[in-house]
Amino acid sequence: MVTAEVLSVNVGKIAAASWATPLGVTAIDKRPLTGRVAVGPLGVAGDHQADTRDHGGVDQAVYAFAREDLDVWATRVGRDISNGMFGENLTTLGIDLNEAVIGERWRVGSAVLEVASVRIPCNVFKGWMDVNRVQAAGWVKRFTAEGRPGPYLRVVESGEIGAGDLIDVVDRPGHDVTVGLCFRALTTERELLPRLLAAPALPAEIMTAVEQYAAQH
Repeated sequence: MVTAEVLSVNVGKIAAASWATPLGVTAIDKRPLTGRVAVGPLGVAGDHQADTRDHGGVDQAVYAFAREDLDVWATRVGRDISNGMFGENLTTLGIDLNEAVIGERWRVGSAVLEVASVRIPCNVFKGWMDVNRVQAAGWVKRFTAEGRPGPYLRVVESGEIGAGDLIDVVDRPGHDVTVGLCFRALTTERELLPRLLAAPALPAEIMTAVEQYAAQH
């Protein structure tokens, strides 16, 4: 039986970056922590978001990305990709994050996290790849085409987490709206949007947009 676990917990501080348009600052450079760290409704203690309009908040408190997917990208881009390099707070192993369903809950350490939404790639991510010697031309399109974005997580129960914590799926809704399906619906396959109505745990702004789309189609 494969054990799902946290390989690292990563945080970043706001730093100036001329390529991080339009704000000129970013906190995408996430580095692994040692020891245990508190996680609460707004995320991991010590982690920051520069663009608080589009990042952070209770529906994007924690971002997770699988080590397996980082390894795939490392092969494709021809360089090592360290834990945290994709801006994730949790680098995981042994769980297919993109097959998790919206609303699924995990116990990690003493915290309970809920799969809430998906990461949509942005120009700051593109610029960050360029800084890290990855050919950034078309990066957003390449990442989107892959269809494996990793989930944003809510913190349902605050607690402490750390590298080595097991990821225990304690509740899984009965619908079929996975992270991967949600991402495709919001990006490349908008005809899938009505299916998201089966996942009430999605953020309110997404549900409103989905309802409007469904009413017009």
